Amino acid sequence: MSIWEALAVFAAGIGAGTINTIVGSGTLITFPVLLATGLPPVTATVSNALGLIPGSVSGAIGYRAELKGQRRLVLRLGVAATIGGLAGAMLLLTLPATAFETIVPVLVALALVLVVLQPRISARVQRRRARTGTTAGTDGGPLLFGGLLLASVYGGYFTAAQGIIYLSLMGMLLEDTLQRLNAVKNVLSAVVNSIAALFFLFVADFDWTAVLLIAVGSAIGGQVGAKVGRRLPPPALRAFIVVVGTFAIVQLLLR
Repeated sequence: MSIWEALAVFAAGIGAGTINTIVGSGTLITFPVLLATGLPPVTATVSNALGLIPGSVSGAIGYRAELKGQRRLVLRLGVAATIGGLAGAMLLLTLPATAFETIVPVLVALALVLVVLQPRISARVQRRRARTGTTAGTDGGPLLFGGLLLASVYGGYFTAAQGIIYLSLMGMLLEDTLQRLNAVKNVLSAVVNSIAALFFLFVADFDWTAVLLIAVGSAIGGQVGAKVGRRLPPPALRAFIVVVGTFAIVQLLLR
């Protein structure tokens, strides 16, 4: 890897760490850069997964204030993320590279629609609960667990835009602020990346130079993303999610 390629990978790591902390889809920055340096797709994917762990952890630390009081929820959904992440990592080494290419843009588009409509849907659900005298669950129930499990399978396979899917599911099924849900999303993303990377350590090849560059860059980006993301009001954060998600769909369709 030349010095210019190394700088490009490092810069991509900062960008990915920043974007992942705010919303997700940072892999759409790092993955093409790694391919441009000449890495094979699978090696690029597993190197990216390991390199992004410090960024996910850094982002979660940056959102630690929003994580207060959510330990039980994080632990429960962390089980889904662990199982799904491991399953996705295994699928990466067994399925053809095109296995998810058709369905993923559709999933991301649906997630964006849910993110946009979430305030209206939540308001309607709250009015219905007020009429019926029911209360919201605190953990999203089996529907959220199952949805996050499937999203984590995809996350262990490729990771791009999984954060958007997480936010859309939690926004629909949990009554909480978008910033607090984003904090949970960062923890779950860290879990998926870590589980997938641990699996890859024993069965796949890494480019350790790329891993180190992305790791340092994403850790820096995680702190930047936390500072920026936590200051965004809900409408601005929602708009940012839609912009990044639309870009993700275009990138996925053009691959």
